[in-house]
Amino acid sequence: MPPVYGLIHIYGFSVRTTFISLTFKCLDFPLRHILRVLMSVPPPHLPGTLAGVIDLAVDWMTDLKEGVCLSAFWYSHEQCCWTFNETSFEDRDKCPQWQKWSELLVNQSEGASAYILNYFLYILWALLFAFLAVSLVRVFAPYACGSGIPEIKTILSGFIIRGYLGKWTLLIKTVTLVLVVSSGLSLGKEGPLVHVACCCGNFFSSLFSKYSKNEGKRREVLSAAAAAGVSVAFGAPIGGVLFSLEEVSYYFPLKTLWRSFFAALVAAFTLRSINPFGNSRLVLFYVEYHTPWYMAELFPFILLGVFGGLWGTLFIRCNIAWCRRRKTTKLGKYPVLEVIVVTAITAIIAFPNPYTRRSTSELISELFNDCGALESSQLCDYINDPNMTRPVDDIPDRPAGIGVYMAMWQLALALVFKIIITIFTFGMKIPSGLFIPSMAVGAIAGRIVGIGVEQLAYHHHDWIIFRNWCRPGADCVTPGLYAMVGAAACLGGVTRMTVSLVVIMFELTGGLEYIVPLMAAAVTSKWVADAFGKEGIYEAHIHLNGYPFLDVKDEFTHRTLATDVMRPRRGEPPLSVLTQDSMTVEDVETLIKETDYNGFPVVVSKDSERLIGFAQRRELILAIKNARQRQDGVVSNSIIYFTEEPPEVPANSPHPLKLRRILNLSPFTVTDHTPMETVVDIFRKLGLRQCLVTRSGRLLGIITKKDVLRHMAQMANQDPESIMFN
Repeated sequence: MPPVYGLIHIYGFSVRTTFISLTFKCLDFPLRHILRVLMSVPPPHLPGTLAGVIDLAVDWMTDLKEGVCLSAFWYSHEQCCWTFNETSFEDRDKCPQWQKWSELLVNQSEGASAYILNYFLYILWALLFAFLAVSLVRVFAPYACGSGIPEIKTILSGFIIRGYLGKWTLLIKTVTLVLVVSSGLSLGKEGPLVHVACCCGNFFSSLFSKYSKNEGKRREVLSAAAAAGVSVAFGAPIGGVLFSLEEVSYYFPLKTLWRSFFAALVAAFTLRSINPFGNSRLVLFYVEYHTPWYMAELFPFILLGVFGGLWGTLFIRCNIAWCRRRKTTKLGKYPVLEVIVVTAITAIIAFPNPYTRRSTSELISELFNDCGALESSQLCDYINDPNMTRPVDDIPDRPAGIGVYMAMWQLALALVFKIIITIFTFGMKIPSGLFIPSMAVGAIAGRIVGIGVEQLAYHHHDWIIFRNWCRPGADCVTPGLYAMVGAAACLGGVTRMTVSLVVIMFELTGGLEYIVPLMAAAVTSKWVADAFGKEGIYEAHIHLNGYPFLDVKDEFTHRTLATDVMRPRRGEPPLSVLTQDSMTVEDVETLIKETDYNGFPVVVSKDSERLIGFAQRRELILAIKNARQRQDGVVSNSIIYFTEEPPEVPANSPHPLKLRRILNLSPFTVTDHTPMETVVDIFRKLGLRQCLVTRSGRLLGIITKKDVLRHMAQMANQDPESIMFN
């Protein structure tokens, strides 16, 4: 059985088996054949298909660092042991087919030499994966680095980053995302999956002129794609739609809501059909709890919210300071070396601790899980009553055993390690998501708090705070619930998400009963974090990178007018404009060469300054270049006409160039007495890059998004010239 068909047989693919087979068969063909197969999938299906392939590859490559399956090397550890019929439930992670590298190379499974060899190969595999990832990003697709969400937010606000959503970015980000997650670095794939989904949406938009020639409609497709990305990242279609509405999209009309919902639904269905985790769930850490929460537990839940807010503030400030240092010092000139060093440090420290050695998703899954009768984790090493005859799902609180206390120490060390290493990992020149590392920090803290509350309730059930709801022999406290609440609190503290975060978390658990604890933790973490600064991590990186982004959450209440902001101002050179029938090709080319503006207003004449329309710089350059190549008689002295019917020219005159087709005849305009509060609102809701200022049809000036941002900074008593744009 070939490798891909083995995977299909193991996971029981019921949908799109043909596509998966074709995709893997094409691995022996050139790049264009791979792209052709990938792009043949209908738009909403592609993010789900890519997410499933990424999950399968990450599962295998993560286990490859520790060993290999002898019967089929493409099987992960779990898949390998599934196929062995003689494996018992107690030893389900041990089977003859799966061998660690020490067993395979030196025929030893225990002892110092085996440990050192496994340790060395773990580090070697991690370095290899990280080196391949950063090299591919640097050589083929520099835009494939980072999480992508700050740039997606900026693009949806109306700013164009050419090539950021291209095919090469899609391919390289998909491949390198597998590599970096498998390397064991403290990052996740959820944020980059939003970027991958938007690349898919952008590609399919380019196939239809209705979307490729209309930036507004293209941005609606990208909003729906972002919802599909979160849907497959967390297995939360509704949460994905709300994430796009709350966190990413600039303008979200009702029709976009419906399209986003449909895209998220189809993407989640595709991922469910692939079934990458083999458990009929969309995520690895799906959990179900059987014990309700009690009102007295709100206090520790709120404390976890405070911790999440403090962690978010600490992370944002430290990470932005480190990223700024990377941009302003020689450190930024050596991205490969930085990735290698951070990977080496991560692997060296992570291997000795079982909670940092495993993948972060598996760690979160174990922390979320409730301790049942069949659990073999150290976290479930409680002292059992031999006379207990309770059902499996109703195990009472028990005193902690030595394994639980050992796990608490290991988790405390893992918490410190995750907090520190994530600060230096996020922002490197590799795909890096922040959702999973933030959730891991919160889940570790929450599980420690949950075990503490559980043991306190067990040993002191006669205290007044436990007396009314926690009787001896009852299952009172669920430590896994505390881990889930802590994960939500830390993720909310970093991103400032609220509504979409709560919905995503409750979709993970499959129950509505725990919405109140999640809401309390999410709101508390946002309040605490906002007390130290209003910016989330994505807004902070937008400002660090110098993107012209108008945050819809900021209010502008100053009573200034458009004439106070527009350019040119007094003492500045006049506005660069084009006339409708008096400029030659050479004049326009000289104007383009001497300026770096994105476009030029077109007026009747420089004397009247009556506005006709607006011509984009890029379209002007392409139109003149094509005319010189394809039209006979177009020379430097040819007159450019933006009029509907150009006049007759003498026979010995150069052939005129008609460019009315590239002219925007209805550019957005405001009068010079329009309040800036209205102008700012227009820029936000329409995603404008510039608007023209007129009086009775006569052009007075122009306002760009950068002018608006500088004016808002000035009104906030900041130096407007200190705002740098890339």
